[in-house]
Amino acid sequence: MSQSRELLLNSKQVFISCIVPVHNEAANLVDFVTSLQNELTKHAVTYEIILIDDGSNDNSFTKGLLLASGKIRLIKLSRNFGKEAALTAGLDHCSGDIVILIDADFQHPINLIPEFLKQWKLGYDMVYGICSNRDHESWLKRFITKKYYHFLKSISKINMVPNAGDFRLLDRKVVNALNSCNERNRYMKGLYAWVGFNNIGIPFTVAPRAHGKSSWNFARLAELAITGITSFSNVPLRIWSFIGFFIACCAFFAASWIFIKTLVLGVELPGYASIMVTIFFFCGVQLCSIGVLGEYIAKIFNEVKQRPKYIIDQKINFSSGPSVSMYNIPNKSLTEPQV
Repeated sequence: MSQSRELLLNSKQVFISCIVPVHNEAANLVDFVTSLQNELTKHAVTYEIILIDDGSNDNSFTKGLLLASGKIRLIKLSRNFGKEAALTAGLDHCSGDIVILIDADFQHPINLIPEFLKQWKLGYDMVYGICSNRDHESWLKRFITKKYYHFLKSISKINMVPNAGDFRLLDRKVVNALNSCNERNRYMKGLYAWVGFNNIGIPFTVAPRAHGKSSWNFARLAELAITGITSFSNVPLRIWSFIGFFIACCAFFAASWIFIKTLVLGVELPGYASIMVTIFFFCGVQLCSIGVLGEYIAKIFNEVKQRPKYIIDQKINFSSGPSVSMYNIPNKSLTEPQV
C-alpha cells in the first residue's frame, strides 16, 4: 500500500479533496483559497476545494460564488448548523482519495500539508494536527480544556488525543467509515478516534487569525463538551447510580439508628433544622440525577426524530455524475438543488 501511495504522490495522480467550513470568513476567503490552491497544485493534478457556507451572515457566500469555478466547489447550508454538521456535509460530498479538513481563518498552517502527505505516503490513514502551544488562550480556558480531556479520557473507551482538532488528513477508507456513522448529535473529535485506523499526530503552532474573530463562545464550547461526554460514555449515568445507591444505604443506616435510639433510649427525633437540611440535600441529589438523565434522554429524542444532519440550500459547481477516485467509490447520491 505504501508503495502505491508513493507512486501516486510522486506522479501527482492522487486525488485530493479539501473541506473548508466557512462561517463569517469573507475577509479571509479569497486569500485563503488562493494560498490553498497554490499548495495543492504542487502535489496533485486532480484536486477539489469544497467550501461549506454554514449560515454566514456576512458576504462569505458571495465571495464563495466568485471563487466557485474549476476545482472550487461551494455548498450553502440553509442555516447555521454548526461546524460538526458542516464538516459532515463536506465528507458526504467529497470524492478524493485523500481528504484534508482545514479552517479558512489561516490558523491551520497550509504549509503543514506536505508533512501530512508524507505521513500518508508512509502508510498512515489519518494524520492530525496537535496544537503545541495554547498561550494565545486564557489560563482559565487552558485549565478547563486540560481537565476536560483528562476526564473524557478517563470515562471513555476510546483514546481522544488532547489538543487534536479538526485539522487533519483522512484516507478515503476513513471517510467512508465516518460517513457510515448516522448519529445526528455529532462530536467529530470523538468519531475520528472511534473509527480507529493507523494514525499519527503532527505538532503545529496555531497562527493568529488573519481577520475577524472566532464564533466559538463559552456556551457553544460547553454544549460541544457535553455532547462529547454523552456521545461516548455512559459513565455519568453509572456514577449517579452509585451515588444514589450510596445515599440510600446511608439513609437506611441513619433511619435504623434513629429508630433504635428512639425505641431503646427514648431519645426524641432531631428537630426542624436537621430535617430541612436532609430534605434539601436529597432534593439536590435528585435534581442533579434528573439533569444527567435529561441529557441522555434529549439525545435519544433528537435521534428518534430522524431529521437530517444538515439541509443544503445550494450546491455550486458540482457535476451531476459521480467523481471516481482510485478506490472507485462514487460520491453519495443526493438530490439537493444544484447550480
